[in-house]
Amino acid sequence: MKEYRIKQKFLSLNGTFDIADELGLPVYHVEGSFLKWFKEFTVTDSLGKEVSSIKHRFSFLLPEFEVTMASGETFTLLKEFTFFKDKYSINNLGLEINGDWWDMNFTLSKNGRTIAQIHQEWLRLASTYQGQVLEDDYADLVVTLVIAIDYVKQMEAAANNG
Repeated sequence: MKEYRIKQKFLSLNGTFDIADELGLPVYHVEGSFLKWFKEFTVTDSLGKEVSSIKHRFSFLLPEFEVTMASGETFTLLKEFTFFKDKYSINNLGLEINGDWWDMNFTLSKNGRTIAQIHQEWLRLASTYQGQVLEDDYADLVVTLVIAIDYVKQMEAAANNG
């Protein structure tokens, strides 16, 4: 089991920040694009090796992202239309992401088995998440998905405030 703290910088125009483990040591670095029509993120490990890339794709209704893992595995993350709680679909992986009523907690599961739990902290100026990955093989994937989901939430907040 691994635990991560994902905290974005409050004033970062491109979305650049580090992700720490339970000891506070940086284990991932996220670099976001600057002034691109569709946002992109690159996630690297503590040695600078690319872990994944996330690309926001054009979609008429709901946010959609193309994710490419370092292994070459590619999949699409799509926010589904729901009235009460957030739900995301991930094609090609057999994984399911479900959010709670308040849009602050998410669970990643496969075949009904919980793989990771993500909790967003309340009352923070910058997006801050605590992630608990129950199966270590999914750590890179979980960190990547949290970054994409947080960006969806930022886009929705900007649309609601604008």
